[in-house]
Amino acid sequence: MSRCDRLLPRIPHRALLASAVVALVALSCPRLHAQNQGQALGISTRAVGGVSIDPTGMLADATVQDFGALREDLRDMLTRVPGGLDRAVPLRKVSLRRLDEAIRQSLTDKPLGAEICVLGGLQQVRYVLVYPEQHDIVLVGPAEGWRVDDRGAIVGETTGRPVLLLDDLIVALRAAAAPKKSVISCSIDPSPEGIQRVNAFLKRQRGNAAAVAMGMERQLGPQMVSVTGVPETSHYARVLVAADYQMKRIGMGTQAAPIRGLPSFMEMARGSRGGGNMMPRWWLAPDYDPILRDADGLAWELRGGSVKAMAESDFIDATGVRQESRPADPASQRWADAFTKRYDELAQAAPVFGELRNCMDLAVVAALIVGHRLTERAQVELPMLMGSAGVRAAVFPAPKRVQSKATVAKKGRQWMIACGGVQINAWQMVADADSNETLADVRRDAAIAGQTDRWWD
Repeated sequence: MSRCDRLLPRIPHRALLASAVVALVALSCPRLHAQNQGQALGISTRAVGGVSIDPTGMLADATVQDFGALREDLRDMLTRVPGGLDRAVPLRKVSLRRLDEAIRQSLTDKPLGAEICVLGGLQQVRYVLVYPEQHDIVLVGPAEGWRVDDRGAIVGETTGRPVLLLDDLIVALRAAAAPKKSVISCSIDPSPEGIQRVNAFLKRQRGNAAAVAMGMERQLGPQMVSVTGVPETSHYARVLVAADYQMKRIGMGTQAAPIRGLPSFMEMARGSRGGGNMMPRWWLAPDYDPILRDADGLAWELRGGSVKAMAESDFIDATGVRQESRPADPASQRWADAFTKRYDELAQAAPVFGELRNCMDLAVVAALIVGHRLTERAQVELPMLMGSAGVRAAVFPAPKRVQSKATVAKKGRQWMIACGGVQINAWQMVADADSNETLADVRRDAAIAGQTDRWWD
């Protein structure tokens, strides 16, 4: 959930919603060159996801040329899908033990294949199955062949849904195995100094609303990006920040929704009555049904697997001091509900929202494996995936700052700052599970044949 620590003084006749704006879009599959054990997975860093990051951590829009270079990089690597992985299947099985071994072998004699990079085209994890007799944990879910779309995202050949990435799985597993269990989140917040400058600036303003908006952008200055629970330099973190940013831009109306019929919050807020100065806050969180398990704790089913937009409001008094959070105002809640209702369509039209859903899946999988000690139950070690001496996740420049952007709309006598974020509390989701006897049959039927040397089936 985003942190917003101040609210602005009341100014007549206009409402101004300010948020951090940075062009982050779909983040693509890693380009892997696994050469020696422990070396980084070499991901192309130019314009990944439509954003460039300078050495200071400032984010900026990528150019058209950058997009083209990224697509060509990925298409060179993903021109052919290996036989057997090119067809759509309702349930593909990925053996984590054999995947770990395949990665270790690749580190010694050949580059890591694209099929490993994209986890065999998995697009969702539906089951996590434990096989002590085979010393294995198997992930099962729908999959198909893959392609690179025009935005540089790796998506299913027929569905257009983003595939799961090895790099994100590694980050999720190692984050879950860290000594301290933490919630995965990101937020973009104004600096205390920026808030002080804006407060002072607004007290002097009584003029043109557009000029005030421009002045507020200057006074607020760059906003700070923060990430918790995963390394801020990871691809996983970039997905969080990208989804937060896109949601906020759509809500404020600074970017048209990628689907028809989804109005901005600004449109919904016209004519509604506010209750004083406030900060409408939206954040994205997992939207899953209760997890199911068999009686022995060897078969687990993830259900629902979507994302919801949550809303609330912070209010301020006349001195600008933040008061206790309250339920969202009606317009803010309506917009959050509309965003949630249309999330599947949004994820299809803007791959970053599908990638966020994939990251949430992997966070739940990792919390299941670590929280319920599934590697111990399977008597298996996964040194390449989970070990500190294993293959390293890709490293990007960490996003630190983004420029502020203000939009203006008439709304009573209020000024507002709109905030957003992403929050994934996978530990809470896996703490309890409902029992389902049929999962034992699913586990039996999904067993990978012992004689095969493939890591997928």
